[in-house]
Amino acid sequence: MNSPTDPVAYEDFGAVGDGVTDDLSAIVKAHAHANAHGLPVKSKPDATYHLGASAQTAFIETDTDWSTSRFTIDDTEVEDHQKYLFVVRSALQSEPLELSSLSRDQRQVDVRPEHDCYVFVENANQLLYRRRGLNQSNGHPQQDCFILRRDGSIEGDIDWSYDAFTAVKAQPMDARKLTVRGGVFTTHANRMDIEGFSYWARGIEVMRSNTEVVGLTHYVAGETSIGQPYRGFLSASHCANVTYRDCFASAHKTYTLIGPAGKPVTIGSYDMHANNVVNFSVINCRMNLICDRTRWGVIATNFCKNIVLEDCFLSRMDTHMGVSGVYTMRNCTFGYMGVNAIGRGKLTLENCTIYGAHVVNLRGDYGSTWEGNLKVRNCRWIPSCGDETWPSLLGMNNDGAHDFGYPCYMPREIEIDGLHVEDGNHPADYTGMYFLDDPENGEPLPAAEQLSPYVVCERIEVKNVTSATGLSPQISSNQRLVEAVELVSL
Repeated sequence: MNSPTDPVAYEDFGAVGDGVTDDLSAIVKAHAHANAHGLPVKSKPDATYHLGASAQTAFIETDTDWSTSRFTIDDTEVEDHQKYLFVVRSALQSEPLELSSLSRDQRQVDVRPEHDCYVFVENANQLLYRRRGLNQSNGHPQQDCFILRRDGSIEGDIDWSYDAFTAVKAQPMDARKLTVRGGVFTTHANRMDIEGFSYWARGIEVMRSNTEVVGLTHYVAGETSIGQPYRGFLSASHCANVTYRDCFASAHKTYTLIGPAGKPVTIGSYDMHANNVVNFSVINCRMNLICDRTRWGVIATNFCKNIVLEDCFLSRMDTHMGVSGVYTMRNCTFGYMGVNAIGRGKLTLENCTIYGAHVVNLRGDYGSTWEGNLKVRNCRWIPSCGDETWPSLLGMNNDGAHDFGYPCYMPREIEIDGLHVEDGNHPADYTGMYFLDDPENGEPLPAAEQLSPYVVCERIEVKNVTSATGLSPQISSNQRLVEAVELVSL
């Protein structure tokens, strides 16, 4: 007979683990029991659990060890494709919080919450991130997330100023770290027509602060020429201090449809995702096919504060609608989609290998803005996975003709200390790499026609930069940048 403190097993609630029987209901019940009694959950290491088509979610509030157990997810026919199979959440109830205003970079408020809280605020009357291009949009509500301590101090840079709120939510943060460990998941991909799509969930959502996911593996099988995209098998949302560690992700096929601008656009799936997370870390995570252009980049984030990647091997890292504070990558390898950035603060790549078209690409659909500094240290760059190209270290595209809802900036200062560029495969007229792309694509707009002028870089400081061709790097093909930017060689 099991002790009252023994881990809960799925088999105790009817799971079979033969890979055929639908075990989802048993798994849901097992976690509900574990949550009610504060018990950990441990699956059978040699079991294969089939997670069926029903619209059920297992809520995880206690440590869970999936060990080497396998989980089969058949998405060829489901009841609700936007419902997560597992949600990691806190047992703590939300806390009322009254704020009268917030200012950019504010560090203290007068209110004193009962607990340290993750806080989300929004002003839906102000729209930002008005996307430009084939996936154009009218923007998203102004929003911020941060940690509010019991003494009223704030952790996480406040990006915008607020004189009114349409939403204020405060979720107490558990002091104890919760760990979800192991598990080998295989998703048999959906085969739904891409037209009229909405992103699929059918994975694991982390909504609890102070959570670590360790050693999880996710495979994708059965993809065809038809399918709808996935938001992220492993997705963190509206919480703080989340780490993905020692995980394996899979690249998904890309699909095409006619976008909002009436032209074909590529729609991709993500295997890892984070929205509105304060302090998001990805440590020693890996994937396959990092230079396969038929596959989509693996991670997307939005509205996050402080992102760190270490010892990762991934096709892409991306901050769609902004990151602020620190955005740091150490000892990582990035594939053909490279490192993408939008936001502000300190952007750092250290001891990295990059196969992207640029060392860093500032997304043109959101204004190619990075308000802060960029540092590149001891990195190796193989532009465009070795295909013929004229490399530009910093990719950007902003002619000032679009109002994104905020002013746009190139990094104020760029510091490069140790960079080797494999630029041997280049056009015949190649004269050396550029530090800065031409944001105007050779067609500058008159100042009078610019809705939001693009603030240029002030200084590039260079030390220990080498290349396969031996050609000296240049500031840019854009003469305005050549004249405006101070280049200092140390």
